[in-house]
Amino acid sequence: MLDYTCFEGIPFPANLVPKETFQNVCNKFVVKEEDLIILTYPKSRTNWLIEIVCLIQTKGDPKWIQSVPIWDRSPWIETGKGYDQLIKIEGPQLMTSHLPMHLFSKSLFSSKAKVIYLIRNPRDVLVSHYFAYGLCFEHIHGWLSMREWDNFLVLYYEDMKKDTMGTIKKICDFLGKNLDPDELNLVLKYSSFQFMKENNMSNYSPMEKELILTGFTLMRKGTIEDWKNHFTVAQARAFDKVVQEKMAGFPPGMFPWE
Repeated sequence: MLDYTCFEGIPFPANLVPKETFQNVCNKFVVKEEDLIILTYPKSRTNWLIEIVCLIQTKGDPKWIQSVPIWDRSPWIETGKGYDQLIKIEGPQLMTSHLPMHLFSKSLFSSKAKVIYLIRNPRDVLVSHYFAYGLCFEHIHGWLSMREWDNFLVLYYEDMKKDTMGTIKKICDFLGKNLDPDELNLVLKYSSFQFMKENNMSNYSPMEKELILTGFTLMRKGTIEDWKNHFTVAQARAFDKVVQEKMAGFPPGMFPWE
């Protein structure tokens, strides 16, 4: 069982995310102009997005994703290991984070670094049993304040699932990557749920057992609207009310689950 530590009221796995790293990320880490940052709230299918971005970088060649662990290809800035990796790299870097906007490096907001922010239906986030789901709304409100910036791309997991190729092309356009049809199909093939599930460099199977919760898997169904199989009618109505209240202020129809 994982122990959790709280930083400004937000719980993080204590053995993965040291408190001192938060201070370093907020106050010392410098985002480079050429960096690419993947941001998500936990249980938003972060690893799938990382896989797609990695394959776009290699034009569909799977050698990188099959030989280097996903946490080394795109280090998590808030983890001790990831932070140490990132500060030693001189050139452009791909990195990932679950941090809310107010805890992220302030250098980001004056840089031209590109950011991809992936959002998932909060109902499905809850089904994926991340206990601090209430913080999901704060996370979304914070980062979506940047949604009009040219270097900020917003993606929705539901759209990725329904039109994966369309999402791949959207990411390519955002990154200025020109892939031909064959290369795009390779990205689609090697980023599939089944391929990732069988790829030990992407499914976290090499990670030490004590870092994973008993009975917990990072590769779940890969489906959308799984919440319908878990919520009672009363629970669904109650949570709908919460979602409407917490997401008030955004334009109608902005989210694909509405």
